[in-house]
Amino acid sequence: MGAYYDEIEIEDMAWDDVKNVFHYPCPCGDRFEISRSQLANYEDIATCPSCSLIIRVIYDPLDYEDEPPDEDDAAASEEEEDEEGDSDEEDGFEDALDKLTLSEEPTLVAAAA
Repeated sequence: MGAYYDEIEIEDMAWDDVKNVFHYPCPCGDRFEISRSQLANYEDIATCPSCSLIIRVIYDPLDYEDEPPDEDDAAASEEEEDEEGDSDEEDGFEDALDKLTLSEEPTLVAAAA
């Protein structure tokens, strides 16, 4: 992606303890934001919630590698797991990868013409 408004080093951004994000002023008057969990997931794009501008954040991903998940992210993933668990029980869905087996010998399958 090459349409960045700017490239900003993480050291030039400010940490917001309330929202748990790094932020940087946007020309529209709002601010670009990126969370620690996004940085830990190798995401380097900070977005402005008020306009379409984005910036690329320059940082060392290894600094955020061992970052624990955000409380919001953890709650969202727990909800997704709960929803997935409910659908498995209700629909009787089985994951195809669970039954996948690989053998050394390839098998030939005849196709009907």
